[in-house]
Amino acid sequence: TFFLIYTPIKNIIIICSYFLVNNFLEIKLSDTTFENTIEASNLTKNFGKNIAVNDVSFQLKKGEVLGFLGPNGAGKSTTMRMLTGNLAPTNGDVKICGIDIISEPKKAKALIGYLPEMRPLYKELTVNEYLIIAARFHKVPSSKIKKALEEAKDRCGLSHMSKRLIENLSNGYQQRVGIAQAIIHNPEIVILDEPTVGLDPIQIREIRKLIRDIGRQHSVIISTHILPEVEMVCDRVQIIDNGQLVFHGSIEDLKAQRRGNKLLVGFSKPPAITKLKKIKGVDMVEKVENNMFRFHFKDKYLPAEEIVNLSVKEGWGLYHINMDITSLEETFVNLTQTS
Repeated sequence: TFFLIYTPIKNIIIICSYFLVNNFLEIKLSDTTFENTIEASNLTKNFGKNIAVNDVSFQLKKGEVLGFLGPNGAGKSTTMRMLTGNLAPTNGDVKICGIDIISEPKKAKALIGYLPEMRPLYKELTVNEYLIIAARFHKVPSSKIKKALEEAKDRCGLSHMSKRLIENLSNGYQQRVGIAQAIIHNPEIVILDEPTVGLDPIQIREIRKLIRDIGRQHSVIISTHILPEVEMVCDRVQIIDNGQLVFHGSIEDLKAQRRGNKLLVGFSKPPAITKLKKIKGVDMVEKVENNMFRFHFKDKYLPAEEIVNLSVKEGWGLYHINMDITSLEETFVNLTQTS
């Protein structure tokens, strides 16, 4: 009470309003139900005559990890910047937990944790000093900063690095600090732009494990051009090329895209291709190498049993038959080349 009596009125107003804003945001979040944490509609961004992002629409559900794939220059980072409110779209809109990020940017941004590709670290600070500043930037109430700091460090495996200067940390630990600043205010959405770029294989594995852990409590978007990363940590994937979405679906959809309708078959005494093409359900046959053949077959018709029976009957010497799985790299190239 003594403090309030002798503090100038304007300061009382500032202090009160600070806590009211934070309490308002916490109450608003706890009282609001929403199916999608992000709704992006018809996002378009032009830089002069260059169309960087062209009519992109998608949703992100609560507790979902979405992989955002694309070659360099495809429009990934531009899209990320529009989702976080750091870049205004030429057309389209973004809603964060139902809040329009253009008309109510402060409310919307308070629900986002963001790690850009160039991580925003003050390397002359210790881990504790930097994360305390990050918490204040994110308007974490003073009474909750200590708890938020310890939780972020614990989740990111930084507790034993608290007093270390950031510049003295390895690349992998610096990336952990970047992720910690993105989650320190416990946001609904965490957006990570190229989170494993420049890391060694061991560090990459650790960061992927961390991302999976974060995905249990937050909605997450990972922007990357590393294909195996998506299958390891994501629930759903979308691929962008030349500013346009060329694929959008679950990981199972991507795997189905890789499987396709193809069989790889090997014969020690192969017949003429013309004879193989006459097998029921077969659309096309191409010779690969070493008496191996790729059979393309019609949807919902697997000619494997018929190929086996004919091989035994005709003496073709069947020694290999299996589904022909397209590699992730080939799938990616096929999708982006046809866009």
